[in-house]
Amino acid sequence: MALTRADLAPGDVSAPPAPAGVEGAYRPQVVPLGALPVVGAALVLLVVAIAGNWLWALDFFHVAGGGLWTAIDLFLGFVIGPIMAKMPPPARVELSKRLMPKMVVLMPTLVVCTLAAGWQLARHLGNLSAAYPDHGWVVASFVVVAVMAVVAIGVLEPANLAVLFELRKPAPDGALIGRLMRRFIYAAGVTGAMQIATLIIMTRLATGS
Repeated sequence: MALTRADLAPGDVSAPPAPAGVEGAYRPQVVPLGALPVVGAALVLLVVAIAGNWLWALDFFHVAGGGLWTAIDLFLGFVIGPIMAKMPPPARVELSKRLMPKMVVLMPTLVVCTLAAGWQLARHLGNLSAAYPDHGWVVASFVVVAVMAVVAIGVLEPANLAVLFELRKPAPDGALIGRLMRRFIYAAGVTGAMQIATLIIMTRLATGS
């Protein structure tokens, strides 16, 4: 027979314990399925823009993707990072549960759209030619962006997935999640700082001065 609050004596505070697993029972999806149609549509449009040589669309993907990539890296590294450092561990876990699944699909999509569209633009505009006056700046941008892509795909994404798999366990290791989140935030901060260098190079190429 289930014990209810009415069954307890007025001075009895020995209420039944909460069922095991109720606290923190929410388990995040590793890949948020609802976001996949949006990601698929963006990638299809990117492929169509590349196949059709639509320079305006390629420019949109490169500028919009690069702008979002930069803003998110800077926001994570210099806003979310310091905030999370001062949050109690349970609050960090709850924030991670809701933030990290979105990052799984968002960051790779932005990286692919930005780099693919940027390469196609450079090819169509003749910026890849060694005869291009600012070819050295183009090469510098390739180096910086390549490093950022390696960090995003090789450090950020594995840390993101590791956090999500740990959060899905019946008893997540809070200390491990904290270390992984610090790695994620620090890496985002590094790429955010490198994004500033990219912005300087891009404005230099756009103005030609």
